[in-house]
Amino acid sequence: MDPRVPHGPHGWEDHSLSVLPLIGNFVFLLLILALVATGLYLWRTGRLPLGNLGRARPEEEAKRILAERFARGDIASDEFMERSSILNWTPGVEPVPSKRGKRRG
Repeated sequence: MDPRVPHGPHGWEDHSLSVLPLIGNFVFLLLILALVATGLYLWRTGRLPLGNLGRARPEEEAKRILAERFARGDIASDEFMERSSILNWTPGVEPVPSKRGKRRG
């Protein structure tokens, strides 16, 4: 160790430039966080299409609509069962998907 170079209590040199690595890491972390937040915002508003991530598949939406039509009385039970079999869906065994694509428990 050079006795002419003063060191602080933690082994760092006592001048303001010694904190630059810490500030650089903090700014980089903030930049990454801002990019993630922007991407999430664009995806949630529909401006960044990423496929069906977190959304119901079309079959799930069709099952939900079919169940709603049957519940309202728009279609008879025979038609409901015929259409549900086309969707490879067994009502009563598999729950009706919710609007968010999650299954009800």
